[in-house]
Amino acid sequence: MIRLHGYWRSGAAYRVRIGLALKGVAYQQVYHDLRTGAQRADDYTRLNPQRLVPTLEAGDLVLTQSVAILEWLDECHPQPPLLPGDPNGRAIVRSMAATIASDTHPLHNLRVLNALRKEFGADDAAVQRWIAHWLGDGLAAVDRLVERHGDGFAYGDRPTLADCCIVPALYAARRFAVDLTRFPALVDAGERAMALPEIAAAHPDRQPDADR
Repeated sequence: MIRLHGYWRSGAAYRVRIGLALKGVAYQQVYHDLRTGAQRADDYTRLNPQRLVPTLEAGDLVLTQSVAILEWLDECHPQPPLLPGDPNGRAIVRSMAATIASDTHPLHNLRVLNALRKEFGADDAAVQRWIAHWLGDGLAAVDRLVERHGDGFAYGDRPTLADCCIVPALYAARRFAVDLTRFPALVDAGERAMALPEIAAAHPDRQPDADR
């Protein structure tokens, strides 16, 4: 049995839930409320020294970092594939995913926002401007790629690793009231992906640990 350690509103954990759902892989969720610092508990630190979510356990294997987990999942459960069959397509999809997962998301996750408030004295308005700038910057770049390479989904005509990253990014953008009218191709692809039952089931609000 696969165990996924996460938090309902974590964008990175959301990516992995989407991948697992698209693959039809059964898993058990373990919840860590990031707001209370549950991820800093000793037992979880031994599992993931970075004290972040997600962490995936598969037998004796422990994996961290959402994109690495998704690529492992794609190799172990190749159908349906999350990456195109050709090297050019794989590189493009990986670049979309990296723009979100590596360059955009880290700048608006909870620990960064907390640091802005506690270490630099940023008020709510300043934090909102920070989020809108960095999240908008990344979404604008991916929107251009989707416009160029999408055919219903972010790349081509079926969901890929790129959609696993884009859907949570759009969730975050809406949560933080980022203007999405500037990104029509990205929003259209994201809406099509979110309409799939598998991806809909991975939505943060539908997780057992979500706020009620």
